[in-house]
Amino acid sequence: MPEHDQRRQSLLFDLTTAVAVLLSALPLVTWHPAVVAHAAVMAGALVWRRSRPVTVFVVVAALAGAQLLLPAPDFTLLPHDIAVLVAMYSVVKYADPPLAGVAAGVVCLVGPLLVPWKMNERWYLALVLMLSVVVVWLLAWSMRTRRLWVDSLEDRAATAERERDHLARIAVAEERARIARELHDMVAHSLSVMIVHADGATLALDKAPERAREALRTVADTGRGALVEMRHLVTVLRSNDGTEDARTSVTTTLDRARAAGLDVRADISGDPAALPAGVELAAFRIVQESVTNALKHAGAGASATLRLAYTPAGVEVDFLDDGAGSSGSQGDAGHGLIGMRERVALYGGSITAGPDPAGGWRVTASIPVES
Repeated sequence: MPEHDQRRQSLLFDLTTAVAVLLSALPLVTWHPAVVAHAAVMAGALVWRRSRPVTVFVVVAALAGAQLLLPAPDFTLLPHDIAVLVAMYSVVKYADPPLAGVAAGVVCLVGPLLVPWKMNERWYLALVLMLSVVVVWLLAWSMRTRRLWVDSLEDRAATAERERDHLARIAVAEERARIARELHDMVAHSLSVMIVHADGATLALDKAPERAREALRTVADTGRGALVEMRHLVTVLRSNDGTEDARTSVTTTLDRARAAGLDVRADISGDPAALPAGVELAAFRIVQESVTNALKHAGAGASATLRLAYTPAGVEVDFLDDGAGSSGSQGDAGHGLIGMRERVALYGGSITAGPDPAGGWRVTASIPVES
């Protein structure tokens, strides 16, 4: 419930309590109008019982204690004296430090001890009142303990949320740090080719102008290709030895998943060699992360299907596991999803990851190739 609505509901409850206490004194208006005024002050103070519990208790207890100053024949317990128990309950539950609640309980126990002295030695009534005080005090203390426990859970949840946000920011920063490493690996070769051809064109400019023009065209083409790679640099790490092509890397990943107990059926079409290296790596890492999540969350014994299509226009990935071995939701697949989204976003593609309507967990991605 929103905090504003909760405060409004609490205020409404306290107003209702105050009105109920006040109405209990109305039958006594013909007995003495001052009694109604006495009840009005005690009841009205209860409106602030949550925000000012100690002050409210002092006011209510003082008004109740004033009744003891009446001569013995005129002394009697009044219906609205129930406000004392309400005020004590509020101190025990809401006041800090907890010692205030203990003090309020002691004060409320002293009052009933004076009742027999004022009401012709009615000790049974004193015992009933003291028992009521003890019951209400214990109830308030249990509610206080529960409230503090709930508050601690909320604080821990808020702390965990802040930690998750912090870890997510770290994960994004790590993904972006990988961009720098990929920049060197992907573009260094292109820059080397450009430098060699530029030097050759400089040497051949006078003696072989046609060869110089060809070298300069190579420099321009290589530069344009490198620029495309820089714009769409994927935030992934290389394969372990850097020698496997995309299809072999995917096949190896699937074989390892099958050995771990995940039944994977794959439909791989097209030739990844025609795609830019960054697109190949992006598709491979998405498949790798999807398989890892399936093993982690769906568990051994689950099954999955993979459709991986390489086309001149880009690559399409569709991975679905049935979640047969899952003991919970895969909604917390972790920072791997952040990495996948970062990679796809760099190429202007799209990705979705979430529960499939038919059951299981589905990851679909489309990564285009810039024309």
